[in-house]
Amino acid sequence: MRILFIDIDTLRPDHLGCYGYHRDTSPNIDAVAAGGVRFEQVYASDVPCLPSRTALSTGRFGIHTGVVDHGGRGADLALAPEGTRRQFMSRLARDSWASRFYWAGYRTASFSSFPLRHSAVWWTFGFQESVNAAHNMGIERADQIVPEVIGWMDRHARDDDWLCHVHLWDPHTPYNAPAEYGNPFAGDPMPAWYTETVRAAHWDLAGPHSAQEPWGFRPDEWGPPPPRHPWDLADLTAVKQMFDGYDVGIRYADDHVGRLLNQLADLGVLDDTTVMVTSDHGEAFGELGVYADHQAADDATAHIPMILRVPGLAPRVDRGLHYHLDVAATLADHAQVALPRPGAWDGASFVEALHAGRDDGREFLVTSQGAWACQRGVRFDDHLFLRTTHDGYHAWPDRMLFDLADDPHEQHDLATTRPDVTARAERLLDGWLEQQLATVPGGVDPLDVVLDDGGPYHVRGHLPEYLVRLRATGRDRCADDLERRHPDAAQRVSAGRDTTETY
Repeated sequence: MRILFIDIDTLRPDHLGCYGYHRDTSPNIDAVAAGGVRFEQVYASDVPCLPSRTALSTGRFGIHTGVVDHGGRGADLALAPEGTRRQFMSRLARDSWASRFYWAGYRTASFSSFPLRHSAVWWTFGFQESVNAAHNMGIERADQIVPEVIGWMDRHARDDDWLCHVHLWDPHTPYNAPAEYGNPFAGDPMPAWYTETVRAAHWDLAGPHSAQEPWGFRPDEWGPPPPRHPWDLADLTAVKQMFDGYDVGIRYADDHVGRLLNQLADLGVLDDTTVMVTSDHGEAFGELGVYADHQAADDATAHIPMILRVPGLAPRVDRGLHYHLDVAATLADHAQVALPRPGAWDGASFVEALHAGRDDGREFLVTSQGAWACQRGVRFDDHLFLRTTHDGYHAWPDRMLFDLADDPHEQHDLATTRPDVTARAERLLDGWLEQQLATVPGGVDPLDVVLDDGGPYHVRGHLPEYLVRLRATGRDRCADDLERRHPDAAQRVSAGRDTTETY
């Protein structure tokens, strides 16, 4: 079995044509979806990038790996040491997702700067070839990665039994498609849900990547924004620039997906190759007041596309609730790769349902965010419930509830008006936490570790300076609220951060 795993960073499903988007962002991905299984409700268990791919690599939730943040103790694996039981290869190396393919005799290769950018060596476990195509530490373009993949395909694509992972960053902020690529969407309207009423309501909100600071805690935090990224969202022209920048990144990545598919066709193996298209997380464009980033455990950030085109499998749409870990386990099962012993992975295969063409999802899913905020979400029925223990300086309520069927962009919090649904969500989350923490050494929640470290990595130490900016821009009420919520952080000087790091 040949498997091409296309991993497009920061890709939200509702900006793809096959998921109903009004812009032509993804003709090549749409063609894959037309011949495959398109999953409508797949979620990353832990977001953003480092927690998500760590979960995928290990097959385990962040509450078990300990990786829920981008820095501090929440960014290092905290799996229990094996002690005297450790074999020549560690259990993690033996049981990683790619390792299961390797031990089954597959040639395995990964083309990604992720393990270098995030110091995540565990991603490489099981990959015979791990090409850190890091031309710019995670903001390299597809044209810098795909030629290396095509060279690998020339050498190996006609062989049997391979897994090739290709990681494209182009939709990730900063939106930096080449200037000569132009703007295919210059004449296309923005998504219809986003209006001047939405923009105006968000203008006075606080937080990194809010309407007045869509580039961090201040408009120039990471240097001048690139041409496709606005300084702020003072009007709908700037908002359109932001949407266009993101969508152009998707289209640019999609063009290179087409190059990969064409190469397989030229080599005569496309029809015999399983193609998986997915992402690590999405991107917010006004959801919870966040713009051009991925800061919550919400639908905008945790909901990801998942497309599987498997030779011999009839095209259809799967509407079941799944973790990305479930689809990974299912693909391994379908490839007749031996799964690890029960309990080694949190992902669960639904291969029988996949072959039978029926939906077989979970009753509910739990998502986590620890890099920008400390938050868990519960996705069930049409609802999303969010419980926040650190608001990332957005002043979010501790509990929020959204009806995604009526309000997919999370504009109307129902937590106080639907106490029955909120109470059910609380029970689901509390029960899940109790069950998971019973298997964690010491019963320590890694999100509590993040709080003990001083808060999520990306916001730690920023509040004193940000309070000054909020008051200088007429948002005194937001500054007073954040100072009340975070009295210790408001007094703490910015310390312990290496400001030379890339974004």
